[in-house]
Amino acid sequence: MFQDLSEKFARVFKELRGHGKVREAHIHGAMKEVRRALLEADVNYKVVKGFISNVSERALGQKVLDSITPDQQIIKIVHEELVKILGSEPSVFRLSGSPSGVMVCGLQGAGKTSFTAKLAVHLKKKGRSPLLVAADIYRPAAVEQLEVLGREIDTPVFAPGTGLPVAEIVRRAAAEAKKSFRDTIIVDTAGRLHIDGEMMAELSIVKDILRPEESLLVLDSMTGQEAVNVAREFKKEIDFTGVVLTKLDGDTRGGAALSVSSVAQVPIKFVCVGEKTGDLEAFYPDRMAGRILGMGDVLSLVEKAQETLDEKMVKELEGKLLKESFTLEDFLDQLQRLKKMGPVDQILGMLPGLKAKNALPSGVGEKEMKKIEAIIQSMTPLERRSPQLIGGSRKRRIANGSGSSVQDVNRLLNQFQQMKKMMKRFSKVAGKMPVSFPFS
Repeated sequence: MFQDLSEKFARVFKELRGHGKVREAHIHGAMKEVRRALLEADVNYKVVKGFISNVSERALGQKVLDSITPDQQIIKIVHEELVKILGSEPSVFRLSGSPSGVMVCGLQGAGKTSFTAKLAVHLKKKGRSPLLVAADIYRPAAVEQLEVLGREIDTPVFAPGTGLPVAEIVRRAAAEAKKSFRDTIIVDTAGRLHIDGEMMAELSIVKDILRPEESLLVLDSMTGQEAVNVAREFKKEIDFTGVVLTKLDGDTRGGAALSVSSVAQVPIKFVCVGEKTGDLEAFYPDRMAGRILGMGDVLSLVEKAQETLDEKMVKELEGKLLKESFTLEDFLDQLQRLKKMGPVDQILGMLPGLKAKNALPSGVGEKEMKKIEAIIQSMTPLERRSPQLIGGSRKRRIANGSGSSVQDVNRLLNQFQQMKKMMKRFSKVAGKMPVSFPFS
């Protein structure tokens, strides 16, 4: 996410580091480039203007100009100002009632129904028992989609059909939640192709009946400024408590994330970073600012790792790394565990200073993972334990057995060596963290 914006920021800061002493002219030039980068990312013009003004005012202070490492101080200032426009403090998503109500609203196509299921998965990890409510009676496919997702995540869906008015569906859902001892009601409301009075009136009815602790507006981050306009219009009619940004794994320029909180005066509470039901992250302004500036996000990385943490395997892996006995079988196992944490490029993007596109030359997606598995399984146990024994004839045999080429085998062996180096880097990062970070 935000790859283009991150690369542009990186170029600006690299230019600043090229000067032994940063002068006012350098700062003005840097801010001009930053302004251009933000506007190209479709960030709201007023937000950009305020951001540049604040950064320039602070960066032009004598303390910064006289600093031994002024470029680092400017990066620190930019980071702090980015955090401000992203929302300053992380917004708390807390449900205290039983049952607690959550209303999910938004326009059609924003990913509202998918997010409803993702939120259920997120809350189940927190120990809650959600009930999904299919209240989109105008789009039959929405009811069916939620039912399919409900079965996938093993969560009940209340869907009495399209014959009842929305108000009655919500009332019956509340009764069903109490009856079945469900402590959270997540209502997937009807969307529209555009904002209209009928939709807002219906949302008001749902809110009056449900009295939700959280009302979330789902926005498509790929729509840029349009997402901000939608948030502004919804805010006039419905006093929602937070925003959810979807499709942050796509070709998003970042304008919505960097504008919506400041313009609509509502916090971003969640971001969807993939299509799977587990691809949901709580939003932290400081962590997101760190990712944008290439500073990494180790805390989120650790949290993802903890979800599949196996302490015994951690100790075994650490021992193998220390003894230089990390094998191709271990390599395959750790790649599969890494994949469970989310898209590999996003995971690598959380590491400070580590560019995902350089970490694994050919990328490790679904197809690449299957190819790696086939190649390793075509090796003998001895070859997996001692890959240095794999010469030309062995490579040809392995390639034939896995339906790949000798070039693919060479690429895998190179990736294996790079992964060993990368995992050592993870181990060094983990040593500075309050918990041990593995690929497990």
